[in-house]
Amino acid sequence: MIKKILIANRGEIALRVIRACKELGIKTVAVYSEADKVSLHVTFADEAVCIGPPSSKESYLNIPAIIAAANVTNADAIHPGYGFLAENENFAEICDDHGIIFIGPPADAIRKMGNKSIAKESMAKANVPVVPGSNGIVKNLKDAQRIASDIGFPILLKAVAGGGGKGMRRVESMDELERFFALTRNEAESAFNNPDLYIEKLIETARHIEIQVIGDKYGNIIHLNERECSIQRRHQKLIEEAPSPIMTPALRKAMGEAAVEGARAVNYYGPGTIEFLVDDKNNFYFMEMNTRIQVEHPVTEESIDVDLICEQIKVAAGEKLSISPRDPVRHSIECRINAEDPENNFMPSPGKIESLHFPGGPGVRIDSHIFQGYNMPPFYDSLLAKLIVTAPSRQQAIAKMRRALDEFVIEGVKTTIPFHKKMMNSIDFINGNFDTKFLEKNDWKNL
Repeated sequence: MIKKILIANRGEIALRVIRACKELGIKTVAVYSEADKVSLHVTFADEAVCIGPPSSKESYLNIPAIIAAANVTNADAIHPGYGFLAENENFAEICDDHGIIFIGPPADAIRKMGNKSIAKESMAKANVPVVPGSNGIVKNLKDAQRIASDIGFPILLKAVAGGGGKGMRRVESMDELERFFALTRNEAESAFNNPDLYIEKLIETARHIEIQVIGDKYGNIIHLNERECSIQRRHQKLIEEAPSPIMTPALRKAMGEAAVEGARAVNYYGPGTIEFLVDDKNNFYFMEMNTRIQVEHPVTEESIDVDLICEQIKVAAGEKLSISPRDPVRHSIECRINAEDPENNFMPSPGKIESLHFPGGPGVRIDSHIFQGYNMPPFYDSLLAKLIVTAPSRQQAIAKMRRALDEFVIEGVKTTIPFHKKMMNSIDFINGNFDTKFLEKNDWKNL
């Protein structure tokens, strides 16, 4: 078994990993930037090492500093959390070269699924439904025009190295394609150091539904049902739930089997997520795979009573899967509470937490790293807390979330709590009548 894990991350996910390690009897090492020296993950880890200045590039993305910290503390494994280096195949390989267990999938799987064009080709070969579009990279404007003519507008130009809603451009016509093709390539080169693009048909009315998979190093792969992630702003998820309100047993079976075959096609192990678009006729199409634990993993944990982080660590240590597929037994909803001002176009709102009260009671879970007096730094993600509620039914979960949001007090910074209160009282949300364009079509203030 792994004896000591260095957590190459910060915030709530670092605390989440520390909790799992303590329950498994594993020692922990926190790494931190100068901006995070009084953070809770530093306080609760067994050891802590400063790895650089506030800038992510000089700290949490500083691979030599992280490896040095692991060597100095004799950590035999590194957990990357999500974000930062979690989907960096080079980091996974470097860990392996130094005899350190990377708590994630093999580097080759990260590489294949990180390149959106290769990922799409891999899924198509595994008979996973894919969105109509180019077969691989689009080499020039002439090829782009031919493909667009075949599949019809609107289309999406997508950077092969993009993700998380970045590196995409909607194109409505041949004139726009001619204007935007070179521009989008240049943007991709600047953002991802890779100018390559591919094309997909834009599915106008779709829901974003993802399937949680997990595998071990012996070829055992299962799925743990779906998460509904359609409430988004600029392709960034705001609310997630499990199960999806549109799910049927037949659709869950089909999507789950497709996700497992997709993961098997790249020899995947550990937890990962296959993300799909689902149209209004319940046709589903592969979108991308996230080769890491997800921000929204708690709704899966709560809906079926599993601990994904503990299982991830055990799989990385070479153990066989200890969990089996099971249907959802409860309904769970997660609201991301960000330090953003929803009244001002969701502008970031860093600053000091002057007053704080977390909600509680049965079926209420808070994953957070903040405390009263904490200074929310401007250098990183704006996530303050994940508020997760669980109840026997979706309607009961919504009612519980309303109550929990009313109890949640954060003063000193602006937060997205007012937005979430509106959403939980929206008739369309309550009735499950929404898609990925919901917040584009509706002003949240008028819900």
